Amino acid sequence: MPTHQFTISQLSKEFAITTRSIRFYEDQGLLSPQRDGQKRIYSSHDRTWLKLICRGKRLGLSLAEIRQILDMYDSSASNNCLLYTSDAAD
Repeated sequence: MPTHQFTISQLSKEFAITTRSIRFYEDQGLLSPQRDGQKRIYSSHDRTWLKLICRGKRLGLSLAEIRQILDMYDSSASNNCLLYTSDAAD
């Protein structure tokens, strides 16, 4: 499955938010782009997280609440992966 890469400018334009907002979400630990020197390279996963962050903000959720939701989603995906590998081992 091909993985798409995005720059901070591309995501900023796509979601109509400032690059400063994206950097703030990164500082808060909500996004974790790869680095190529000073350049940030965002994955499809980062783009999805940013989409969920923006939706949460539009719904009036705090960043702490958004983080809880993202953490639940992340742990759920990990659990599903563990269940899948466990089933495959049986």
